Amino acid sequence: MKTAAVAFLLISLFSAIWALDNGLGRTPPMAWLTWQRYRCDTDCVHYPNDCIGENLIRIMADLMAADGYRDAGYQYIIVDDCWMSMSRDAGGRLQPDPQRFPTGIKNLTDYVHSKGLKMGIYGDYGTHTCGGYPGSLDNLQLDAQTFAAWGIDYLKLDGCYSDPKTMDVGYPQMTKYLNDTGRPIVFSCSWPAYQVSYRTPNYTWIAENCNLWRNFDDISDSWDSVKTIINYYGDNQNDLIPAAGPGHFNDPDMLIVGNYGLSMSESRAQMAMWAILAAPLVMSVDLRTIQQWQKEILLNKNVLAINQEALGIQGRRVYQNDILTIWIKPMINNQFAVALLNQGQDGGPYRFNMTLASMSLPQFPMYELVEGFTGVPVGTFRPNDYFATNIDVSGVYLFVAQARLGVPNSSPKAGEDQFAKLVQAKKLHVAGHQDPLVVKKHTAL
Repeated sequence: MKTAAVAFLLISLFSAIWALDNGLGRTPPMAWLTWQRYRCDTDCVHYPNDCIGENLIRIMADLMAADGYRDAGYQYIIVDDCWMSMSRDAGGRLQPDPQRFPTGIKNLTDYVHSKGLKMGIYGDYGTHTCGGYPGSLDNLQLDAQTFAAWGIDYLKLDGCYSDPKTMDVGYPQMTKYLNDTGRPIVFSCSWPAYQVSYRTPNYTWIAENCNLWRNFDDISDSWDSVKTIINYYGDNQNDLIPAAGPGHFNDPDMLIVGNYGLSMSESRAQMAMWAILAAPLVMSVDLRTIQQWQKEILLNKNVLAINQEALGIQGRRVYQNDILTIWIKPMINNQFAVALLNQGQDGGPYRFNMTLASMSLPQFPMYELVEGFTGVPVGTFRPNDYFATNIDVSGVYLFVAQARLGVPNSSPKAGEDQFAKLVQAKKLHVAGHQDPLVVKKHTAL
């Protein structure tokens, strides 16, 4: 009890002076990162273009600039674990592996900046990184200064080899030291991911100190992994949604679109769901070999607009049965992004037929529907009109519903306000259960 009381006192004391103050991440960050595709490959003798080294980063920076990713909004290129030397320099500073980063991180950062991109790097709050390289424990201030001196724009701070019980104070210490550098650095935390196994993290405190944060298992290159993460976000949405917003977002982990584990339908589903969840969009893919259809999913301007819209509200699961889940994300100007996700494994598509009101859209006089990927108009619907479509196995149907309020000069946030009232009145926040508002059985086509 005394330990808990002391921790609470420290959090209360430091909250006023340690809160993150960088003005960054007002929409979910968009980036490319090494980890999912390249892991901890340090064999530059046999794999010079695929190992974690400056050559790989330069190649990917070139492609991000040349192939439309930068212009679409993917602005950070991030080196994950295994970039370091196994020891600090004579001054106690982190240093890159000299064989794999022969010109140094500052030089590499300058190159990334010359491409109109921003540079991100990985560190660890503990004694060692997850890959066994030097951690930042007892060196947080020095490491923050080092990153700033190198011109780093984004820091991912993992939590291996540390005591999660100290993170409520330790991570905010890094927040303070990053603030003290005077350099705007996006701060990506792994803090809650190490606490969820034994308690609910203090997401209010986390949101005050981090621009984004991991809170669940690492993603792997499979549809099962993607589904597990999506379902975790639905089951725990009461804790997660209030913490998310401009400048601070939940991070369900990387996009695996472009790798080996997802079909086209599954790739579209992950992209749509990450947009609905207001999730950071962090690619981890070989941009040299990505197929055209995968690239088109990652660059889809309509889906990116849903993810990047100004309110930054994380979408809510409002309906669930054994196969289908429905998710709604309120957006600016009385729009709602809606995802109908088919998690079934049957051979045929899910035959969907439900009224807009039964989907938990607020009772506005009229809605104009637009398909989410193509931007093609679907039609005009009243709340009690039925909407029917087929949803592919392991697929998604994404649409945007523009409310027509019938009230001159209505607030651009009226839709958000009405949805919030509906959530409260109909108890849509009950995670893991079919929503009481919607019909118990959908009508089959």
